[in-house]
Amino acid sequence: MNGKYEKETICIQSGWKPKNGEPRVLPIYQSTTFKYETSEQMGRLFDLEESGFFYTRLQNPTNEFVAQKICELEGGVAAMLTSSGQAANYYAVFNICEAGSHVVMSSTVYGGTFNLLMVTMKKMGIDCTVVDPDASEEELHKAFQDNTRCMLAETIANPALVVLDIEKFAKAAHAHQVPLIVDNTFATPINCRPFEWGADIVTHSTTKYMDGHAMCVGGAIVDSGNFDWGKYPGKYPGLCMPDDSYHGITYTEKFGKLAYITKATTQLMRDLGAAQSPQNAFLLNVGLETLHLRVPRHCENALAVASYLEKHEKVAWVNYPGLEGNRYYERAKKYMPDGICGVVSFGLKGGREAAAEMMDHLQLAAIVTHVADARTSILHPASHTHRQMNDQQLVEAGVAPDLIRLSVGIENKNDIIEDLKQALDKV
Repeated sequence: MNGKYEKETICIQSGWKPKNGEPRVLPIYQSTTFKYETSEQMGRLFDLEESGFFYTRLQNPTNEFVAQKICELEGGVAAMLTSSGQAANYYAVFNICEAGSHVVMSSTVYGGTFNLLMVTMKKMGIDCTVVDPDASEEELHKAFQDNTRCMLAETIANPALVVLDIEKFAKAAHAHQVPLIVDNTFATPINCRPFEWGADIVTHSTTKYMDGHAMCVGGAIVDSGNFDWGKYPGKYPGLCMPDDSYHGITYTEKFGKLAYITKATTQLMRDLGAAQSPQNAFLLNVGLETLHLRVPRHCENALAVASYLEKHEKVAWVNYPGLEGNRYYERAKKYMPDGICGVVSFGLKGGREAAAEMMDHLQLAAIVTHVADARTSILHPASHTHRQMNDQQLVEAGVAPDLIRLSVGIENKNDIIEDLKQALDKV
């Protein structure tokens, strides 16, 4: 697509480009398989000699066009959709790691990601060292090992709302000849494009702001094309050495900058199968078409709510990087000058018990295991999303026992504030 287009236009126009007589709206290619005229044509697809669609687990036209749109929004060279954000982070790491590998990860990542790396992938022989996202460069360097293969962090931590110093993390990763993978779910490419600050791979839980309506679980991986895998064949044999399962193809030699996503699609998706359904991809695309309109409204409302809570006598503390005086205010202005996200965290003076009581009195905001929806929602992470962590791990993840995660929707901000007011009055 024309590189001169701005994000707003990309949200609407990128991806599906109908030809004469074709549907104006992206079609749902609701088919598991795709027909070819000759056996030779099909064989060339399986040999990766030609690109095309032959089985939806590997690629589907609806998914492909939506992935292209997300890729363009992030400024990458290639992208793929997955069945969930968890699958996206798993594939992003496992695509370049194997038993005996090591990962450096920010301690404040989402609880599900933390569990994925520290528990599940550990069982697969992949070790992980967590680092404080605010650690000094010297401290970061100490976390790397000879077998480190990547570094993982989030632009805005869920739910700690730590704003990542992307440049610092990228510098550390590159000093040890490994890529930086950044989960950009909360900021979205509307507010931040990590590739512009040195990140190499970006992941998303498209379930959140990209979908925007709590309809479909999904994920995405985008490759910047900037990390030179071929320089480190000993570290990345899966990309730089022949793949016997594809007749000895070497991904870096055959696909160049597309090597990373090609391998993830043709190898990991082939073998593990966490594919997004075409129906979900279609609905995701509908959400993407208004992403540039919704995200600023989320941010405007969140700032208004955070400012209200900051002044409330029953509120002990408020964490929102858009508030002046927040420890991440200046960093947020650097990386996200147009807005942060719609999530606010806060605690009540009455602690955990008061939090539960207040949440039970809410009428507009719903208690749900979700965030970044058009509708305002609320959660107590220590009791819900992060309940698998012990107290020490909760502290390291920036999740205090009294922390309330409020995902501010795009309703009228005064109605949201009034709902909080009446609930707080009853505590």
